[in-house]
Amino acid sequence: MAPVKPPALKHLIAVCIFSLAVVVLPAQKKNAAFEMNIHRSTSAISIDGNANEPAWQTASTVSDFYMILPMDTSKAQVRTDVSMTYDSTNLYMLVTCFNVGKGPLMVESLRRDFNFGKNDNFLVFIDPFEDQTTGFSFGANAFGAQWDGTMYEGGKVDLNWDNKWVSAVKNYSDRWVFEAAIPFKTIRYKKNATRWGINFSRNDLKTTEKSSWAPVPRQFPSAALAYTGTLVWDEPPPAPRSNISVIPYVLASAAKNYNTGAKTNTNTDVGVDAKISLGSALNLDLTVNPDFSQVEVDKQVTNLSRFELFFPERRQFFLENGDLFANFGYADIRPFFSRRIGLTAPINAGARLSGKLDKNWRIGLMDMRTGSVGETALPAQNFAVLSLQRKLFKRSNIGFIYVDKSSINYHPSAQDSAKGVYSAYNRNLGLEYNLASSNNLWNGKALFLKSFNPFATTGTVTHAAHLQYSSRRWLVMGQYQYVGKNYNAEAGYVPRRGYIKLNPQVAYFMFPKGGPILSHGPQYLANWYYNTSFRSTDHQNTLSYLVTFRRKNTLNVLAQHDFVQLLNPFDPTNSGKDSLLTGSRHSFNTIGFDYISEPQQLLTYAAGMRYGGYYADGWLFTSTAEVGYRFQPFVNITMNASYNRLALPQPWNKREFWLVGPRIDVTFTNKIFFTTYVQYNQQQDNININTRFQWRYKPASDLFLVYTDNYFPAPVAVKTRAFVLKFNYWWNI
Repeated sequence: MAPVKPPALKHLIAVCIFSLAVVVLPAQKKNAAFEMNIHRSTSAISIDGNANEPAWQTASTVSDFYMILPMDTSKAQVRTDVSMTYDSTNLYMLVTCFNVGKGPLMVESLRRDFNFGKNDNFLVFIDPFEDQTTGFSFGANAFGAQWDGTMYEGGKVDLNWDNKWVSAVKNYSDRWVFEAAIPFKTIRYKKNATRWGINFSRNDLKTTEKSSWAPVPRQFPSAALAYTGTLVWDEPPPAPRSNISVIPYVLASAAKNYNTGAKTNTNTDVGVDAKISLGSALNLDLTVNPDFSQVEVDKQVTNLSRFELFFPERRQFFLENGDLFANFGYADIRPFFSRRIGLTAPINAGARLSGKLDKNWRIGLMDMRTGSVGETALPAQNFAVLSLQRKLFKRSNIGFIYVDKSSINYHPSAQDSAKGVYSAYNRNLGLEYNLASSNNLWNGKALFLKSFNPFATTGTVTHAAHLQYSSRRWLVMGQYQYVGKNYNAEAGYVPRRGYIKLNPQVAYFMFPKGGPILSHGPQYLANWYYNTSFRSTDHQNTLSYLVTFRRKNTLNVLAQHDFVQLLNPFDPTNSGKDSLLTGSRHSFNTIGFDYISEPQQLLTYAAGMRYGGYYADGWLFTSTAEVGYRFQPFVNITMNASYNRLALPQPWNKREFWLVGPRIDVTFTNKIFFTTYVQYNQQQDNININTRFQWRYKPASDLFLVYTDNYFPAPVAVKTRAFVLKFNYWWNI
């Protein structure tokens, strides 16, 4: 391909930004006519799943839900009644979910933050600032497992957020009842506001119906804040009072490395977190000597790609208002990625201010200090992040970010240089505009980033943009990215540099009037990569056909073409063998399918397959499978497996990689959990066993027992072993 002159790229950028700016943004909230009145409680309420208090007899109630799925053109078939009231301390909710037909209610387990699509459940989405962008979600499945999360980007829920509230579920022959008390201290809201955005969602697997109180188009999640109704207060909610929470922990651990033959290392430790409410919508988090040993292990994958994999943040300290920090940029262009902090060094202390300054401004400010590591000569480092976001129009915003990673008193000696040399500083400045139309049909982004470090002064700029249209029948998206060859985000996630990427996507959906198929249609997705001189380096074109059945099972078949010109040496097995040469060209085709079974069965399964060419004129066969069985509601057993078979010329020859991961999840109650997770990774030559016991003895207060082993597969021999006992307590001052 002949190189494109630089002005062509500038014209493309201008077109993308102009397209973002000219989209019509109607100001009227779509479901403004849906209002629910809430009045102060006339009596005390006990959270037990029984609606026998006088307050519930006089509370306002809404019903008449609208169907979202299978089709959003009628009222819901299953009846749901919701009542709400409040007092000086809590927001209360009573929900009656009526059953239709015979058969059991379907849940996976009693574990918190369940899979929405695999459980009969009820959820509430609360937008206290009525900005249709951020909020909170609470709910439960039909056997009482809780769900809670913070909301961001107008309809996404971060379930890693965890806070104090209480609920109860009671089952009857014709209905199940969910009752909850959400402390005003748990949520952030605007002082003196008497109108909140709100919507309620019901998922009923028996009828395969998803419904909501305020109607939501089927192409959007029920969490879409653009389609909330309004909660109208009889008087402003209680003014936020001083709210300080102190969360200390004590820990005892023992660990042994059998490879080195060292003695068992025992340790006792203490640390503390604090949450301080600064007004109604701003929160200050503090931490000293934090420990995250109780966080669930990552689900491993076989990596045959040329780039680093992404694993999500799970640590509680980094999660509230996490979108201000973690969602700046794109999935493969993140100037800040919190898992870089504490990845290779202990965290000594940190502070994090986040929330709303007023109805238009949000702020995120973080400062974290890590200790030095003598074995690798890694110096103590400081991570500072400032993020600002200003609301524009009805649901759009403009954001700014500054990221500063600095080494503290770092003057490497020749001896240290032999272990590793680290940058004295790395800084990033960023600006982005996020478009979201009031009806959610149009979404987009325009992004600009620049990095600063001692090693490069040119090629340090990144910019990107996209525009997406989502209707019931059409999904059309166009995106471009430009990442400079010397752009560097040491505290971020940017697995590839020095490229231009174009990413068009088109999908069309058809809806038969009857029969077992709910919708079907073709989809086209492309990823075209160029170097910064706009010469093609690799591309991927995928044509697929997606069929969604009325029972919620799905089938997707695809054909894909790949072309790659390697920019760096690459081992196609990622196992330490010889590498293919820089500049070598590879072209191959792949076919495959993915199938997901009906979620309303005790036995569920999913399967996928890819077969086709691979690097060096080889071929690759990949198959994945997941089988789950639930003994409701206490035991959920899942087996995940993937198999990769490669046929390559010498020196790689034929290679096989198995990844097997059985998981047993036992939930004795919705407060006592036991999980065992085994992962055999042939590519890493490792068997990992992680067993975790959790007792939530009070809201947001836990006792953890965690046991971890790593083994050589053959002959089976232990590599490392660790045991942790951790106790924390959430104390409100």
